[in-house]
Amino acid sequence: MGTSQAVQPHIAILPSPGMGHLIPLAELAKNLVSRHSFSVTFIIPSDANTSHLQAQKSFLQALPDSISCIFLPPISFTDLPNDTKIESRISLSVNRSIPHLRRTLSMLHESGTHVSALVVDILGVFALDVAREFSIPPYIFFFSNAMALSLVLHLPELDEVAACEYKDLLEPVRLPGCIPLRGKDLPDHFQDRANEAYKFALEKCKKYQLAEGIIVNSFLDLEPGTFKALKDEGWCKVPVYAIGPMIQTGSASGSNSSSDCLKWLDNQPDGSVLYVSFGSGGTLSHDQLIELADGLEMSGQRFLWVVKSPDEKASNAAFFSAQNVADPLDFLPRGFSERTKKRGLMVSSWAPQNGVLAHRATGGFLTHCGWNSCLDGITNGVPLISWPLFAEQRMNAALLTEGLKVSLRVEANESGIVDRKQIAGLVQKLIGGEEGKDLGNKMRVLKDAAAEAWTQIGSSEKALGELVHKWIQV
Repeated sequence: MGTSQAVQPHIAILPSPGMGHLIPLAELAKNLVSRHSFSVTFIIPSDANTSHLQAQKSFLQALPDSISCIFLPPISFTDLPNDTKIESRISLSVNRSIPHLRRTLSMLHESGTHVSALVVDILGVFALDVAREFSIPPYIFFFSNAMALSLVLHLPELDEVAACEYKDLLEPVRLPGCIPLRGKDLPDHFQDRANEAYKFALEKCKKYQLAEGIIVNSFLDLEPGTFKALKDEGWCKVPVYAIGPMIQTGSASGSNSSSDCLKWLDNQPDGSVLYVSFGSGGTLSHDQLIELADGLEMSGQRFLWVVKSPDEKASNAAFFSAQNVADPLDFLPRGFSERTKKRGLMVSSWAPQNGVLAHRATGGFLTHCGWNSCLDGITNGVPLISWPLFAEQRMNAALLTEGLKVSLRVEANESGIVDRKQIAGLVQKLIGGEEGKDLGNKMRVLKDAAAEAWTQIGSSEKALGELVHKWIQV
């Protein structure tokens, strides 16, 4: 663009805690810096979790020089009940940092930095008011898909008309341009309408109209009906920009497990390996971990499994943890590693996900359906087994399975366990089965569409260009 340093456009980004929230925002920042000559400041809320904070710092330090970081003073959660839902805790991390954010924006203003926009994610929408105080145009980065955005925008209306808990609805929830959704597939924190987390979510929904625009990490050809409805139906008063897929590029770890995984894959036949990972935050109970191990063994298929230590209380227990304290491999069934060593590789806590999914040997992905992982699967053309755990992941699983038809889906029994026989059967269908081949063909069409979105005439390239033009004019 040829802009001088004196007039270089500058945006500030306020991510909520969690690496899954930070990664797509970092990709947006890298894109703005490398292709549009922006400078970017990340303003990072923090708590007393030092391992989580260190992981963020290491990640951010690897970003280009034009991306700077300001870490806000830690806030405390000691007053919160132990059963506070994670969505509430994340949102409170931002809310309780508002005074520090206000001081930081004032400091940037006094230093002569002209901030063209403040971008917050969906758990930090209460910061939109602060941006308005400083006459900074605020934007929401919606790190999930357009269907989830549609639900958020319709939630106040749904709350008025539904007479029961959503999981008890007799009819599916019908959102414009979306597949019908079972009430029990709505996000975790929507399932208890008396809970503070749900009331908090309702409050946040009403803040969306304060934004100058909503940036969605999806692309038009992935959800054409939903994006059309968002634009044409008249109930979304804020411009929506589909700029996905924003997925992690480059390496994020110095661990030897990266090269070990890829070397092991080099020795496997094409399309023969199931990659198993529940993301940065997902955990299983010990009983479920055993069932998964037995199911993988029973399937007879090759697998690469990122194993995490089990947790009996919460499926999102690893969300605020940078690494496991105990060795996760110690929790596997006795003799499992020895019996499966010729066709399976287990790694502790982390693997180079995009490298694994891009490898010719990878033929399927068993995923928790975090949206970042869904996009990783789509951009690499790898068919899925959906195993949603928390947040909006059941909605994502419904979209992948019933809407896009690129995934199989597990179903838990009355005890909440997915049993080994079901796991083995799904793995056999996906890897080498006719159904898996059909899913793979459909997924490769989406892979091409994702790549097309970022060509010179692609829809995501155009949408980001519109945003850049707006921000330069501020």
